[in-house]
Amino acid sequence: MTLQDLQVLLDYHYWARDRMLDGLDTLTPEQFTRDLGSSFKSIRDTAGHLYGAEVNWYKRWQGEAPTTLAPAAQFPDAPTLRRAWAELEQRVRAFVDALGEEGVTRIFDYKLLNGSPGSSPFWQMLHHVVNHGSYHRGQVTTMIRQVGAEPPQSMDAIRYYRTRR
Repeated sequence: MTLQDLQVLLDYHYWARDRMLDGLDTLTPEQFTRDLGSSFKSIRDTAGHLYGAEVNWYKRWQGEAPTTLAPAAQFPDAPTLRRAWAELEQRVRAFVDALGEEGVTRIFDYKLLNGSPGSSPFWQMLHHVVNHGSYHRGQVTTMIRQVGAEPPQSMDAIRYYRTRR
């Protein structure tokens, strides 16, 4: 995997994130926080988990060892989440760009939330962040349908590539 490959993956990830967030903009506060009995109880909690996991990976790349996820309750609405994530996006993109081509395969040692050690090349960690995002964006889409709201536009990777032609 090359630096350019990782940058394209990030472009897709944030394009899909923005589509998901657009779908959240129309939700009422009750719809946003309704307990739907999913992996994370509400739409807010699922989207907040996705953001929090990305924050933690970024912290690991900075040499930190987070022990918890940021609480989703800090996001009373979609615009608050969007602002926080846009700031994180800037830091992630700057970090990836600064890694350079040699940094793509750099091995990072880190700790999982439970303190267990991990070690992975950077490209695998970033690939995980994008894949994890796809998984939970799918859950959010289903949850949006469950609360009777209009689902976001397609977030499929092929749709992204077609829009970029």
